[in-house]
Amino acid sequence: MDWGSEMGIITQLDDEATRKFYQQLCQYKDCVLRMTYKYFQDDLLYIVKNLSLSSLLHELNSRNIPDLEKYLNVQNRKILAQTLLEDIFQRGRQAVTALWVSLHVLQKYQCSPGLNAVLEELHQRGDFLVEQILLDKDGHHLLPELQDIQSHHKKHLYEITHELLENNPPRCNHEELSFSFCTRYVNLIIFSTDHFRERYENELIKTGLKHAECLKKKQNKFLHISPDKIFRWCHESRLVPHMVLVSGVPGIGKTTLMQKFVYDWVKGDLYQRFSFVFFFKFRELNRLDKASLETMILGQYPYLWKELGNILQDPEKLLFIFDGLDESNHTMDFTSHHLCSDPKEPENCGQIVVSLVRKSLLNGCSVLMTSRPTRLASIDCKVFQRIVEIIGFFPKQRQIYFENFFPDLELAEKAFTYVKQNETLYTFCYLPSYCWIICTVLSKSFQSTSNDQQVSLLPKTVTQLFAIFVANILSNHSLEKSGAQKLLQSIGWLAEHGVMNHRVIFDAQDLESFSVDNKSKLLSSFLIESAEPVTFSFLHLTVQEFFSAFVYYAEYSSEKLQKSLTRAMSYPDGRCEIFLRFLCGLSDASTRSILTEYLDKQADQASREVITWLKNLILEEQDLKEGEDKKQHLLRIFFYLFETRNKVLVQKSLQSYVRIDLSGVHMSAVDCTVLAFIMETCTYIEDLDLTGCSSGLEGLERLAPALHNLNYLSFSYNNLQDTACIHLASVLRNNPYLKIFDLSDNSLSGPHLSDLMDALSSPTCRIEALFLSSNYLQDTFCTQLASGIRNNGSLKRLDLSNNRLAGPHLRDLMEVLSSPACKIELLYLDGNDLPNTACTQLASVIKSNLSLKTLYLYNNRLSGPHLSDLVEALSHPAYRIQEIRLGDNGFTKEEIEKLRMVETLQPDKKIYY
Repeated sequence: MDWGSEMGIITQLDDEATRKFYQQLCQYKDCVLRMTYKYFQDDLLYIVKNLSLSSLLHELNSRNIPDLEKYLNVQNRKILAQTLLEDIFQRGRQAVTALWVSLHVLQKYQCSPGLNAVLEELHQRGDFLVEQILLDKDGHHLLPELQDIQSHHKKHLYEITHELLENNPPRCNHEELSFSFCTRYVNLIIFSTDHFRERYENELIKTGLKHAECLKKKQNKFLHISPDKIFRWCHESRLVPHMVLVSGVPGIGKTTLMQKFVYDWVKGDLYQRFSFVFFFKFRELNRLDKASLETMILGQYPYLWKELGNILQDPEKLLFIFDGLDESNHTMDFTSHHLCSDPKEPENCGQIVVSLVRKSLLNGCSVLMTSRPTRLASIDCKVFQRIVEIIGFFPKQRQIYFENFFPDLELAEKAFTYVKQNETLYTFCYLPSYCWIICTVLSKSFQSTSNDQQVSLLPKTVTQLFAIFVANILSNHSLEKSGAQKLLQSIGWLAEHGVMNHRVIFDAQDLESFSVDNKSKLLSSFLIESAEPVTFSFLHLTVQEFFSAFVYYAEYSSEKLQKSLTRAMSYPDGRCEIFLRFLCGLSDASTRSILTEYLDKQADQASREVITWLKNLILEEQDLKEGEDKKQHLLRIFFYLFETRNKVLVQKSLQSYVRIDLSGVHMSAVDCTVLAFIMETCTYIEDLDLTGCSSGLEGLERLAPALHNLNYLSFSYNNLQDTACIHLASVLRNNPYLKIFDLSDNSLSGPHLSDLMDALSSPTCRIEALFLSSNYLQDTFCTQLASGIRNNGSLKRLDLSNNRLAGPHLRDLMEVLSSPACKIELLYLDGNDLPNTACTQLASVIKSNLSLKTLYLYNNRLSGPHLSDLVEALSHPAYRIQEIRLGDNGFTKEEIEKLRMVETLQPDKKIYY
């Protein structure tokens, strides 16, 4: 490795900021440059994987890094990034410096918060990074007595964190199962965000949207945060944070993440800058009224009593973790002026936490806190210097979870394949708790001996999933039917009360109010009991929501049902959305039959009332004014209809909907699954507008097979990548009715564009208008575009504006457009950086194309000597061009005068310049 030279790194085109950055790198010793490169390696892997490869290689090549062509043939982006980064490191100092400088240049053209954050940290903290890296690796030097107590403390924390506890699936004999972190834990995806501030919908649904959005934007539009970055330089607050807030919906893994954080600290793998870590759960702190900070710590860690005073003398070496702010009964006002400063002084428990965060108590310490988003939306969080949100599992993590859950790999693959084919269940697997419920259900379903029984136990909707989950638990208990039904009714009304009043924690008095038998062995299968003070919560929020709907079928009351439906629709925060979906899902007789033993005799009447309510809701939607509220309302109705599985109801209810407009509504993969069901059922729908829906590849995969009867389809502004062209091509091939296809403002540039062009030239394609503007198409794609147009006899309108078509291959496209057989009447080529030499080719198009009537050429570079060729073509009365737009082309006064002369000679032709 050559770590001694940086010749040729800066080029003549680099700006002053890049030069200063380069000079900073030059000042680092070899060991510092190596260590910082390794420190950022995971970040660089993530960044390079999502950057434009051609742009990065071009920058590296311009900085004298040779032999880069081999990377162009590597298909797997992760392997490519790993190989490139390792090769760069092996090449030595010049290559490493060239990479940093190249990334600095690309920062101006790439929307990458991760890249911005890394470069800023390197710029701001470069001189201190090595010191920080070594401190996080080796920790502080401690006096012998503190070293001994730290060892004791780590041993204690290891005992309570090294195992991952899970509730047992049905048919197991033990109440809990424990697993080693190294065999069970799956990494969670975390992003830097303040997303919860605008969260008004059901939080699970909203996070589903956020999660899908992350997938669609290829994760490069968000700042990915791994646990070892939580207390690193924060790009948003521009400092090294000490107060960090972790947000996440129920079941997303907040507590598990905190447990893993402590576990990794104990093992020495994470943040040894903290000499002592104190882990508290707000639920357990609820039993405290007034206490001092020392009392709080000793209540949890009594063995620290002798050295606690010495430990608290160095606050910068301390980390306090508080898990579950949403479960705290204490008042916490982070803007309060009533703060404490003495760790020995008794205070309200909430005030102690606030004082730690506000730095009046143990100034210099660090605090890591978790909460559900709903709690955060109602408090002032500005005091926190970094806010992150747990997004859950991406597809790879989902698969790993299944492999870890099932001891038999073949069974794991079978279960994962089934779930992946069921789009609704698969998408909800972003939640670890959903993964557990699904795996729990399938672990029993796949054990069935009868094939018929097995099929009947496999869920197809979320409602069926939870119905089977409950049925499996009930089948594992010997409680007689009447006793089980009574318990289901009582916890159902408890659940309904919680949903309507935004409550997830219940006490003994709540259970008594709803006649819940807290001595029943069956109760622990659905509710979790915490330690002092005794409180109860459902296994998962969605389990609570299921019971809140099921109770209306288990203990029917028309009056209660109508009142609940009215209340559910009155809440603007979406708290009842999942409840309503379950209510509609249980209206399906086959779904209801899973729990038929525990239903009220009038359950069918409850079903009829729910369907009547749904029909009336659809009629109300038709009366709403056009706007985003109407679109959101319509999508909600689609979900209710989807859960009913009643195709006759869907067809009759939506028979007046010939056009569906969901433009501007963020469409998750689950939303697209539901819409596909609607489109397949309602074959009379002709127009579908999904402009700006961020539907992404996963959503498109689910929608494409259902889009075979449309006349008009828009996927513009959806950030679709070129891999989407495979599915877009299938839409073209399988829909002989499609006339207008809008794919503008995506990112379809890439090798798979050829699939779309092949479909365009298919004999079955009858498309008349194709919009491909703003798709980053370069001149090399002109050959593919030409092949698609050449064999299409129906295309009359083609929009290729705002791409990058200027270049040697443009002639292939112009040749096809010049053909007398070309039927295109309206052609958009504005914003393509077309040079003056292109005027000759454009003139040929005007002369030879017998169909062309309108040509848009705004915002190019057509000024120059070859403009005369274009002027000549426009001047000839035989050519059929009727309108040409030439604004923003840098024309001189003389050139404008020539164009005016054409207008004078050909008054029937409109020329805009």
